[in-house]
Amino acid sequence: MIHLLNKTPSIANQFIAELRHIDMQNDRMRFRKNMERLGEIFAYEISRKMEYLEEDVLTPLGMARVPLIQELPVLTTILRAGLPLHQGLLNYFDRSDCAYISAYRKTSKSNEFEIKMEYFSTPDLSGRIVIVSDPMLATGSSMVLVCKELLARFDIKELHIVSVIASALGVEHVRANLPKAQLWLGAVDEELTSKAYIVPGLGDAGDLCFGEKI
Repeated sequence: MIHLLNKTPSIANQFIAELRHIDMQNDRMRFRKNMERLGEIFAYEISRKMEYLEEDVLTPLGMARVPLIQELPVLTTILRAGLPLHQGLLNYFDRSDCAYISAYRKTSKSNEFEIKMEYFSTPDLSGRIVIVSDPMLATGSSMVLVCKELLARFDIKELHIVSVIASALGVEHVRANLPKAQLWLGAVDEELTSKAYIVPGLGDAGDLCFGEKI
């Protein structure tokens, strides 16, 4: 199942527009903040699909009956670009366990690339709801590799994937390889360049958040 934020009029579209805007991208702090805000919106939208049970909450004047979430998800992000988006999710699921994965694309002179994974730090994900966040879903190769590794290690109950901008090709690749995953996306762009950049996209999210890497 695919959930698209930009198909419904909301403030999320304003944040996505600012992330894309070439002039606003000069404000690195605002770029990170907008990523974080979208993480919060995704968290709210995902929370609407979760299970709740009414419980009694003691107030200074009596007892209130409130539906409370029954199972918090494990928040997983792909370093480094995913950190602000992850923080937004964590702001709302603020008692969740977290997992961190290092995965990056290594490109050759011929523009061919392979995905490298070097670092995993996760709790036990068996029987858990897992949300994996990465701001850009270009080819989908990194996301598929990471999620397949997690699924091979753990018997995950539910898998949710969160990205701000995706390519149509990346979405197709993820759906073909992770058919049970639910995708939560800000927008889907049709074009992908030979260097696997989404067009119009927004550029390199990691560099825009934290500075250019060597």
